[in-house]
Amino acid sequence: MHDDRSLVEDRLRRVLDDRVRPAVYPESVPLDVAVWHAPGEPVPVAEGLAAEPEPITAGTRWGAPWGTSWFTVTGTVPEEWAGRTVEALLDLGFDGSMPGFQCEGLVHRPDGTPVKGVNPLNQWVRIGAPAAGGERVRLHIEAASNPVIFGPHPFGPTWLGDRETAGSEPQYTLGRMDLAVLDETVWHLVIDLEVLGELMAELPVDSARRWEVLRAVERALDALDLQDVGGTAAEARSRLTGVLSSPAAPSAHRISAVGHAHIDSAWLWPLRETVRKVARTAASMTALLEDEPEFVFAMSQAQQWAWVRDHRPEVWARVKKAVADGRFVPAGGMWVESDTNMPGSEAMARQFVHGKRFFLDEFGIENDEAWLPDTFGFAAGLPQIIRAAGSRYLLTQKISWSQTNRFPHHTFQWEGIDGSRVFTHFPPVDTYNCAMTGAEIAHAARNFKDKGAARHSLAPTGFGDGGGGTSREMIARAARLRDLEGSATVTWETPKAFFAKAAAEYPDAPVWVGELYLELHRATLTSQAKTKQGNRRSEHLLREAELWAATAAVRTGFPYPYEDLDRIWKTVLLHQFHDILPGSSIAWVHREARATYERITAELDGIVGAAQHALAGDGDRPLLFNAAPHARAGVPAGGAGPAAETGPRTSLTARDGGGHVLDNGLLRVEIDARGLVVSAYDIVADRETIAPGEAANLLQLHTDLPNKWDAWDVDSFYRNTVTDLVDVDEAGPGDDGASVRIVRSFGASRVTQVLSLAAGERRLLVDTEVDWHETEKFLKLAFPLDLHAERYASETQFGHVFRPTHTNTSWEAAKFEACNHRFVHLEEPGWGVAVVNDSTYGHDVTRAVRTDGDRGTTTTVRVSLLRAPRFPDPETDQGAHRFRHALVPGASVGDAVREGWRINLPERRLTGTDGVAPLVTVDRDAVVVTAVKLADDGSGDVVVRLHEAHGGRVRATLTTDFGATDVTATDLLERPLPHSPRLEDGKVALRLRPFELMTLRFRRGA
Repeated sequence: MHDDRSLVEDRLRRVLDDRVRPAVYPESVPLDVAVWHAPGEPVPVAEGLAAEPEPITAGTRWGAPWGTSWFTVTGTVPEEWAGRTVEALLDLGFDGSMPGFQCEGLVHRPDGTPVKGVNPLNQWVRIGAPAAGGERVRLHIEAASNPVIFGPHPFGPTWLGDRETAGSEPQYTLGRMDLAVLDETVWHLVIDLEVLGELMAELPVDSARRWEVLRAVERALDALDLQDVGGTAAEARSRLTGVLSSPAAPSAHRISAVGHAHIDSAWLWPLRETVRKVARTAASMTALLEDEPEFVFAMSQAQQWAWVRDHRPEVWARVKKAVADGRFVPAGGMWVESDTNMPGSEAMARQFVHGKRFFLDEFGIENDEAWLPDTFGFAAGLPQIIRAAGSRYLLTQKISWSQTNRFPHHTFQWEGIDGSRVFTHFPPVDTYNCAMTGAEIAHAARNFKDKGAARHSLAPTGFGDGGGGTSREMIARAARLRDLEGSATVTWETPKAFFAKAAAEYPDAPVWVGELYLELHRATLTSQAKTKQGNRRSEHLLREAELWAATAAVRTGFPYPYEDLDRIWKTVLLHQFHDILPGSSIAWVHREARATYERITAELDGIVGAAQHALAGDGDRPLLFNAAPHARAGVPAGGAGPAAETGPRTSLTARDGGGHVLDNGLLRVEIDARGLVVSAYDIVADRETIAPGEAANLLQLHTDLPNKWDAWDVDSFYRNTVTDLVDVDEAGPGDDGASVRIVRSFGASRVTQVLSLAAGERRLLVDTEVDWHETEKFLKLAFPLDLHAERYASETQFGHVFRPTHTNTSWEAAKFEACNHRFVHLEEPGWGVAVVNDSTYGHDVTRAVRTDGDRGTTTTVRVSLLRAPRFPDPETDQGAHRFRHALVPGASVGDAVREGWRINLPERRLTGTDGVAPLVTVDRDAVVVTAVKLADDGSGDVVVRLHEAHGGRVRATLTTDFGATDVTATDLLERPLPHSPRLEDGKVALRLRPFELMTLRFRRGA
């Protein structure tokens, strides 16, 4: 037989595009349209419905950036359409692609009842099936004219990302607004031909199945009268029955489809718009569930569920019913799909506490899985947190975006720093926006790396990022792919059902140990510094507020602010969403975040101050309140008392050759005339810290224009050009006479630094203020160390993770920018160095062997301070910033832990009557208490969370001082675990494995 394959395939494309798809709606009449443009921010539904609209016609421009317009459409179903399926086609001016990234709307009935959302690929609203002739139609559309930020020329600077700068130019042109007859037979023919055409394209050319499908398609096309598609569609479909009913091979890959709309809680739109995106999507999905009995839809992020509950009660009622029916499924058990690299230990735990508790309280449902399809890499401490929250599974897709190395598994056990493991799945479809196309399904089956040992994968199906969800076309495709020869099989299932099957079939899944590092989006550790500083500061203020409020409640009867702390925690957790904390959202989002963090700071300072004054009393005795988990200046952790003397004062003298010398008897620091640290001598260890011929406190400026994803990415070639900022405007004694102040200018920016040594402490504090006005630049602060180490430690949640200092493999080379929390630590046997920070996350560590002199190793730690990308916020980080770092020579990893807490929890001083005894004390520094609080249930029980922080086994004793009568080990949600330690005479004996996390709940005596 002659090879006419291309001829038939080209014919299929032409006939589908030019004849069949246009015949889906064979008859239509225009609707009358009127519009009212709401002034300012969105208005309540009742106000939008009551407004007086003005007539508008198709082709008219409408919609200022970020505006809201209420369209009213009216019409009458023609009598001759009686008994047929009729739909309203509502085109607000959509681009045929990018659902969720442009204008969209929520359709309401005249009484305000929401119907469904409309977006570029979901423009229909069912009027009747069958319709009544002469029926009057009246619908209202709350339309959002959100501007296209990620447009045809992505990554270009735009001022559309903030209402304050976006202007008022109309963004959209009103399109078709019609009543139309839906020919369901033609619609199904379109799906038949699409599925078979896509299947053909994925089958081997020499396979019999491909040619069988080709011939069936040819016969169907022959049956179509192109002048009467509707009249011949049924016959065309009948000629496809055979190839559509041929079952899949027994060995076919099995795909669990779950309806999905990954909705970014903020990204290229502000938080307030996400509230509406979620409502539109939920309205559409609950409507679709009513029409499609096998369809299952999953939605993550408890915050988004709470928005629907609080802002759209009519949609919430439909959601609750669908949840009760098991069709609309809470997923993930987290407050938001957060970043997991940067949130601190307690914050990461609270993501699960608040997320899981919401779903339990609202629906009695507990999630077994963490659902994080789009998060930018996963910290090595996360498995323990997932397990401590009572969950067992993790789903993500993002690691498939890695640019250098292909991850070797799709289903595996992920082991964290303490040995905890979670069963993890990466959907091989390689998208969280699966449209159920043949190419996607075939890719999933081919791509699945665990063939032979496992055969199940998951496909999150629906439009996401900006919302929208699953379409009826996707469901129709899935129905044809349920059991189709040549394809993987597709079944709608909940995440719970998928994970149960996948885990059961793969009991010996391979193990991946350590972080799941995304080889992309590394600059999210630095972009939008004030957002990151607001997060870090809020996390530590929440620790203080809980600690002192709990202590004051137990000691004085102070009213514990349950509701305020709950609300503030949820706000902080929301801002850890994976496009807010990483700094990859529009200017509006970060402007609001800065204001939110300022309010949080003021409110938490108020709670802390009130609790401390209640504890201190009215006396005039100077007291130091120590919220850190280690003793400070003679004051125990979690207590208050008079500060002890810390040692001789620091001296400041002139340095030979220019500059200054700081000396406190423990550390002698030489700062040259350029304001650079050329020596940091550990007097106790008789050891130099700074590499020979090098200088620390060196600011370095790089050109930084990544190939794409400006706010997200820093590409490795940024290192090819660097400017050392060594010119100095001023360098002299600080105001206190025991520090050195340095001022530099470069470009349009200015840096002021103060270097100081505290009495009795072996750490050099580097206080850096930057007035930053650069563009597409990357600012680093370098510390070249005379230290040989093949690995270093970076703090992560409830411990630290080790990374290599070398680049032996492509996996190691790809980690050229990485995350730490409060410290990085490098060590030779018996002596180490820590670099601690109060608000930065990004850093790099490199090593070089000196070719002259001692041929020793220089290991350089560089902390990332600021960037200046122009997309999506063209003024990212412009303005004043302050960073605090400390160089700690002679530091063990325990010293690094302690100093990291110290710089993030400055001591508070006030006067009072007497000291305050801690509620709990622990007799080993390796055991770090991360939270002391009252139980969330209002019982008055004291909850203590702690972990082993040094990476070794430890025995310790925790002592209580509040009349505790019983202790229970709990999960993160403060629910009892099967085995608990004993409380004897107010003491608990602890035995912890490396990095083990433990939560203890103490009952108080009457």
